[in-house]
Amino acid sequence: MPSTSATAPRTRTGIGTRIRTGGPGDDGSTRLENLAGWTLVVVLAMLLTQTGLL
Repeated sequence: MPSTSATAPRTRTGIGTRIRTGGPGDDGSTRLENLAGWTLVVVLAMLLTQTGLL
């Protein structure tokens, strides 16, 4: 059975043809992300303390 373009594995992958999958990028918003992350940690700690779970 000969390989067709639909069934053959793709062997040519160039650097410029890579597909982005939504991973971390170099957008430079790390300060905002750090602030949001630490705010979430503090709010969660306050919630756990107020409910007596911590």
